[in-house]
Amino acid sequence: MAATGAAFPAHPVTSPELTAADLSARDKALADDTFQGRGPGTPNGEAAAQWIADEMKRIGLQPGNHGSWFQPVPAVNIALDPAQSSLTFNTPKGALSPKFPDEQVFWTPQFKTADVSVTNAPLVFVGYGVVAPEYNWNDYAGVDVKGKTVVILVNDPGNEDANPDPKFFKGKAETYYGRWMYKYEEAARQGAAAAIIVHETIPAAYGWQVVRNSNSGNKSWLDAPDGDVGMVPIQGWITLDTARDLFHRAGLDYDQLKATANKPGFKAVPMTGETLTARAHSTVSKMMTRNVVGVVRGRARPNEYFLYTAHWDHLGVKPDVAGPDKIYNGAVDNGMGVSSILEIAEKFAKTKPAPQRSVAFIAWTMEEQGLLGSEYFAKHPVWPLNHIVGGINLDANLPEPRAHDMVVVGNGASQLEDVLAQELKTQARVISPDPEPEKGAFYRSDHLNLAKVGVPMLYPGGGYDLLNGGTAAGQALRDEYRAKHYHQPSDEWQANWDLSGPLSDIQVLYAVGNRIVDSNDWPNWYEGNEFRPARDKSMAGK
Repeated sequence: MAATGAAFPAHPVTSPELTAADLSARDKALADDTFQGRGPGTPNGEAAAQWIADEMKRIGLQPGNHGSWFQPVPAVNIALDPAQSSLTFNTPKGALSPKFPDEQVFWTPQFKTADVSVTNAPLVFVGYGVVAPEYNWNDYAGVDVKGKTVVILVNDPGNEDANPDPKFFKGKAETYYGRWMYKYEEAARQGAAAAIIVHETIPAAYGWQVVRNSNSGNKSWLDAPDGDVGMVPIQGWITLDTARDLFHRAGLDYDQLKATANKPGFKAVPMTGETLTARAHSTVSKMMTRNVVGVVRGRARPNEYFLYTAHWDHLGVKPDVAGPDKIYNGAVDNGMGVSSILEIAEKFAKTKPAPQRSVAFIAWTMEEQGLLGSEYFAKHPVWPLNHIVGGINLDANLPEPRAHDMVVVGNGASQLEDVLAQELKTQARVISPDPEPEKGAFYRSDHLNLAKVGVPMLYPGGGYDLLNGGTAAGQALRDEYRAKHYHQPSDEWQANWDLSGPLSDIQVLYAVGNRIVDSNDWPNWYEGNEFRPARDKSMAGK
């Protein structure tokens, strides 16, 4: 239940210095039950956005959007009614109706009508559902899937090979082709009526509970006159056991076909005799949510901006989840990120003289709904994109002890890493590449939308090689969080957290931004990076 007339958390008494006490106090406030899991568009979620704006004002920032603390983000909320919705695979051995949400989740992105359905849409297994000319790969070659249901593997071809070729879909590292959002986008381009992804924990990088919790409630999309045009009408996931049963009923071996789908020359396989019939009955409502934007104005070049960003939203309240706690507080994801950029903001605001360039702090909305707040900003930037020097995005950095290193997700991408490496030396630390590149983390947070329009973005992931316990201890912390707390009600603030790691991180990240805003440098993506052409185009003639 949403709190009514609740007293929202007080703003912490803070120091102009970067301190663990301030970081903890801010995170405690953002993860408080009164914000009801910070669901975007809900009264309590938007109260969290207001809290952030009030905090920015209190510590000395100025409104960042032409006199306003907010960038309104118009959205559509689609609430599937499971009681009036159904998904059934019609097979030669009878109907298969996997249970929602334990064996399947599905939804529709179409919001012009309350009822969206497909009837007897033939099933086609399209492997990884990838069309990648640069790798000479086309899973849709020679097959017409218009009006059909495509069944798709998660991640990239070759991602589970024992010795993956780094030149083939970046080897072990997941590419954008491996992301679920790409799978649905490509299926739409191919004209499919439905797209169903098979979940497997290792290639997906998360268990079924994450898929279930992220997709069994309301779904949101950016609102626009043509906002649902070109989207696959029915989208969803099924469990591995459900997939094996489905393939078996068609006389096919799932594991054998998966192995074939990893090899060049794979051809899509019709699942003969099998069709999908699905109906999504939803309540469709418009909503307005907000990005929060605050600025420290530069004294010399105020129209040039360096960004610090983090998403403020989380998963809200899920009344049907098992157990007494229904609130997804998101203390780590992403209370820690927002608290960290507020720490850095206060340091900039209270350091005199002001920097030469402006420093902007943006708390995104609707990250959990598919990076929608940052997508809206990228399409409707508050400032011209070629006025944005670069930025740093923080998302779910773990409370952990200090480390010898700092992980950079997507390492080897931009010249921002050169600045970071220099500043890390002051703490006797080094950059480490992502220890789990197969999880595709670079494509799973808001910096991606800025990168796609060319803005150089750094995505640091905290320390991994801990001073005490080394990489084994760092991996253990990540594994524990992912298994027990990620997208769970148990992601709650803890008074006994060791925040020495995040504190040392934000000290370095403050120094990186400070160095850039007091320079004339315009960092770029490295030559050959996939985002370099967009940046070069936006900067042409500047």
